[in-house]
Amino acid sequence: MPLPDDHLTYPHRRHGMDQTRHGWAPRPEGARWHLPDGRKVAVTIVVPLEWHMLNPSGKPFRHPGAMQTPYPDLRHFTTRDYGNRVGVWRLLEALERAGLHATFAINAALLGRVPPLVEAIVAGGHEVAAHGWDTDSIHHGALDEPTERAIVARTRAAFTAAGLTPTTWMSPARQQSFRTLDLIREHGFTTCLDWETDSIPFTLATAAGPVTGVPLLNELDDRHLLVTQRQTEEEWRRQILEAAAMMVAEFARFGAQAFGFTLTPYISGQPFRIAQVRALLDALAADRDLMVAPASHLPAPSAGGG
Repeated sequence: MPLPDDHLTYPHRRHGMDQTRHGWAPRPEGARWHLPDGRKVAVTIVVPLEWHMLNPSGKPFRHPGAMQTPYPDLRHFTTRDYGNRVGVWRLLEALERAGLHATFAINAALLGRVPPLVEAIVAGGHEVAAHGWDTDSIHHGALDEPTERAIVARTRAAFTAAGLTPTTWMSPARQQSFRTLDLIREHGFTTCLDWETDSIPFTLATAAGPVTGVPLLNELDDRHLLVTQRQTEEEWRRQILEAAAMMVAEFARFGAQAFGFTLTPYISGQPFRIAQVRALLDALAADRDLMVAPASHLPAPSAGGG
């Protein structure tokens, strides 16, 4: 059976990038970015706090951490719950021990379930970011605008009701529709962790004003490396430190750069992994070439960059 005539037609294809949110240029030609105190690399630690339900719809796809076996999948559900009850407290202690602050990206549906945890995050000086509504409310191209707008508005309202005014957004599963950036900017979010376009913060154009994209590397994601790729904790720690070292070595050529990585509570907060987490955080804190800071604390993108 032949393919339909429109099979290879893609309305967003154009010269350069197949989107209009930012321009395109080879990285060496971009404007140099600068950090305070002569630091060479900015590192953002993102701790995703997720609300996983026992019966996700799985539409348009299952979140990477969603339930995997037939209902009720208590084995995986309780592991995720362990992260929000136990593992995250180990991560908070490790961050405090190293004197570092992270971005805690929180599903809005979780706010009313863990108020002491949210209070501890704020008291620890960490950034609170919105991680959408929950892990089953995924943004995607087939989602109609009223529904997606309602999800973003509901998310903002939940944070407001909790006395929080986050300006950083990370979509569930880091998945967007073509309008997600416009909608989050309309609702006061000015920093986004979904895109990995550059190795410095970059400006994304929206109908409501600019959004700063902060690169969060999926290739350094703890779930991806430790669970999916089954790498050792030592390899994972070494890769993050090697990324920082490589960017420091490139400073003379490119100027300051940035990257982020995740510490997922039900993964990195496990007792057999926390020693490597502490070693990683201690190494980052001791390196005077690095600025370890939450996403919204990074300097603005360079004029003309991205």
